[in-house]
Amino acid sequence: MKDGEKKFSIIDEGFTVEGMVVGKGRLVIKGTVKGSVSGDNIVIAQEGSVYAEARASMMTIGGVFDGQIEVDKELVILSTGKCSGQVKCSDLVVEAGGVLNASVICLTKK
Repeated sequence: MKDGEKKFSIIDEGFTVEGMVVGKGRLVIKGTVKGSVSGDNIVIAQEGSVYAEARASMMTIGGVFDGQIEVDKELVILSTGKCSGQVKCSDLVVEAGGVLNASVICLTKK
C-alpha cells in the first residue's frame, strides 16, 4: 500500500466478532462486534451493532452502540443511530431522530 492511501476495513453484515478489534484508518461495522474496538475513524453503519468498550479519534453511529466510548475528536450520532452507556468526547453531534441514552462527559480541548 502506498503511503498516500488510506486504510479501510469492513466487518460486513452477517459477521459477528467477539473479542478485541484494533485498526488504523477507517473501520466500517455493518455486522456485530462484542468486546472492545479501537481505531482512528470508526463508523457503525445503520445495520451494524456494537456492544463494547470503544476508543477512537472519530466515531459515527448510524446503528446501535451499547457500552463505553471515548472519542478524542468528534462523535456523531446519525438520525438512524442509537447510543447507550457512557460517552466521553470532545465534540458531540446528534442528528434529529438520533437517540442518546448515555451519561456524557465533554472533554476540554487542549
